[in-house]
Amino acid sequence: MIILVFLIVISLSFYVYYKIKYVRSRLQMERKYLSGKSSIALGLFVAFFGINQLFLYHTITTYIVAAVFIIIGFLSAWTGFKAFKYYRPFALKEIEELNS
Repeated sequence: MIILVFLIVISLSFYVYYKIKYVRSRLQMERKYLSGKSSIALGLFVAFFGINQLFLYHTITTYIVAAVFIIIGFLSAWTGFKAFKYYRPFALKEIEELNS
């Protein structure tokens, strides 16, 4: 259970880190790329939080809410990963053109 707390803190930290990078970036494709990364981190945070709740409380309501959190979290991480994969070549090209 301590590993879940560690994963929750790490994923939340990555979310904040990528959102700060997103705000500071001025390149459009890099912003979309960073948005995908932050979506992955936020989705994992929500999913790990839902999994953690399964160990803390043992009621039907908790199981339902945890299931919703897990499903929404993993779907958010999955769509963030798809965006990350899609925008990565464009962001790298944009950064390369800026450095040239």
